Amino acid sequence: MSLLAIKDVDAGYGPSEVLQKVNLEVNEGEIVCLLGSNAAGKSTTLRTILGMVRARAGTVKLRGEEIQGLSTQQIVSKGITMVPENRRLFAKMTVRENLEIGANMRRDKAEILEDIDRMFALFPRLKERVAQKAGSMSGGEQQMLAIGRALMAKPTVLLMDEPSMGLAPILVQQVFETIQQINEEGVTVLVVEQNANVALAIADRGYVIQTGRIVMADTAEAMLANPKLRDAYLGELEG
Repeated sequence: MSLLAIKDVDAGYGPSEVLQKVNLEVNEGEIVCLLGSNAAGKSTTLRTILGMVRARAGTVKLRGEEIQGLSTQQIVSKGITMVPENRRLFAKMTVRENLEIGANMRRDKAEILEDIDRMFALFPRLKERVAQKAGSMSGGEQQMLAIGRALMAKPTVLLMDEPSMGLAPILVQQVFETIQQINEEGVTVLVVEQNANVALAIADRGYVIQTGRIVMADTAEAMLANPKLRDAYLGELEG
């Protein structure tokens, strides 16, 4: 059984249909990437998983349990958390305060303190900036904080929406190395990206979405190695 399974999902906003019969699975321990150009339906897929957009048809299941119809808060409590596009930090709050907000549904105070220390070990720069307001940090530091805040919820599945957006190439590399490290520590990851090469380099499997439909699914290795797939779907996504 897949850890997270999306089956025949249609979803959209108002009268607009964005996703059409989307099927996607993420197995425990995997890094899976969802690739596509702007407005292909990548972010809508993540929002539908989190209950921010309601599916009009189909199912979204976590460990075989239907989670469509639950509130976003209930879905987060079951173990799915997202690092949103453009970070969406609380700009006027400090690094520590942002991390604490990530744990706002937890009641295990001693473990929360331990996990804050763990975030500082994972991101030493955040420890240096612990009392700094999030809005005054660099883009790379803000992305580290956004990831750390999401991890404070102790997710089973971490959704990541365009983690490379707006970052210099060297920082993109650091962020994806961090994603690998998080995965090695036991967190399953579904990452949405336009930068196909960097995402497939760390992923187990990949999907390509175009105009709301999944048009390709394969191992990351096969997707990187197949020149026809690169020309047809990945060329426009590089960089």
